[in-house]
Amino acid sequence: MRKITVFLFFSLFLFFSVEAGTSPENDIVVDVHSHFTTEEYLSLLKKHNAEMDELYPIPAWNEVDLQKFMDKSGISFSILTTPAPQPYFGDADEAAKVCRSINDNAAAIAKRAQGHVAWCATLPLPDAAKSIDEVKRAVKLGASCVKMPTNARGVYLGDKSLEPLMKVLNELGAVVILHPHRPEPFNKKLADGLPLAMYEYTAETTRAVALMFAHNVPARYPKVRFVVPHAGALLPLALPRMKAVHPVVMAAGYAGKIDWDANLKSFWFDVAGSPNAESVKRLIKIVPPEKILYGSDFPYVPANALSAGLSKFKGELSQDPELSRYKNAVLYENAAKLFGLKNFKSVKTEQTMQKNTEKSGLIVRIAEIEVHPQWLESYLAAAKTVGAESVAKEAGVICIFPMQMKEKPNFIRIVEIYRDEAAYKAHLNTPHFKTYKEGTLHMVKSLELVPMSPLDIEHMGMIFRKEK
Repeated sequence: MRKITVFLFFSLFLFFSVEAGTSPENDIVVDVHSHFTTEEYLSLLKKHNAEMDELYPIPAWNEVDLQKFMDKSGISFSILTTPAPQPYFGDADEAAKVCRSINDNAAAIAKRAQGHVAWCATLPLPDAAKSIDEVKRAVKLGASCVKMPTNARGVYLGDKSLEPLMKVLNELGAVVILHPHRPEPFNKKLADGLPLAMYEYTAETTRAVALMFAHNVPARYPKVRFVVPHAGALLPLALPRMKAVHPVVMAAGYAGKIDWDANLKSFWFDVAGSPNAESVKRLIKIVPPEKILYGSDFPYVPANALSAGLSKFKGELSQDPELSRYKNAVLYENAAKLFGLKNFKSVKTEQTMQKNTEKSGLIVRIAEIEVHPQWLESYLAAAKTVGAESVAKEAGVICIFPMQMKEKPNFIRIVEIYRDEAAYKAHLNTPHFKTYKEGTLHMVKSLELVPMSPLDIEHMGMIFRKEK
């Protein structure tokens, strides 16, 4: 019979503590503002001579450079969106086809990244009908969010033509990441010596959000959650003035009623472009700290500068008496809650654990199981039996230890450790495992196998012992 010592639980506690970012050298970071491009997207821009629509060249992008940047910066998870300009040039069918291709490529990129990348659906806006079709398809494909431009060829957020799309996004409970595009109409003289990114993008973002407020879009579609980029653009300064002026213009009949609190409740803000303590303090004046996220804007800023900026940002958050308690929240906790992320860890921790696992040959994982309530007692009995028999009869099975969540009894977690791949494969062919699998298949509502890596290979022999 296997003796499981208390050290097992300490090891698991240590693992999840590291995930929670308690170790300063292993900070977890989620980047919610990272861009990507595809060949189809770039080809469409070239076809329509639109490569300089935003008056600035689109930087080169590839998966290798993204991974290098994430590794160097210690970014555990990146959420990808397409940049400006919008892939729509008057032909809705052409735009829909390219957006499908972009989203298919994004899904493939995320799959290759093995749990370190998520993606936002690109939609053929301003065509609302085709955008509805594509967002439904993209969600089934695995999209974690939706990218919406501040304006799509002159159609701004808050426009009545987008109401059907907003209704669907609300039904989906979608996360929408906003991004500024060149304003329409646009006087190019405004950008003479003053590139869009330096000023106009902040004004454009503020304008789009203000229009959404004016039409109470977030208040009317409360299940949609919006992420505003670039430290809230001008909103920390503009919002107090908007609130102050609104009663005057409303009384004069030039504006309708605005539910400021209900609208603002639906917004989160990333600090891309301004990752510093000052930006966070400005944002805290208009939203609570749990609404603030980290964003890099890769690859629009050189990777070395972004890495240095993130390191400085971490230091500022750690050292500032007002902000230090919000450090983990801003770096990853808020994003994890917003996007429903789980099972990710710091890059340094993961690299160390991967090396240890490869060296040892051990297979370690946690089986996350939800059991149909009516079969719970039968399943628990079967799980206990297969665990005991596997440990007693198989030399290569180090641990099969089932646990039941106290607050959710039909949620089971099983710690599994096998000596090596051969031991695991042998286990799958044993009579007791086959009996367990065949007998409980109808009892299990969901199953996810989460690969883990041991933190202390050297002392595994002390942690687990077999007793005769």
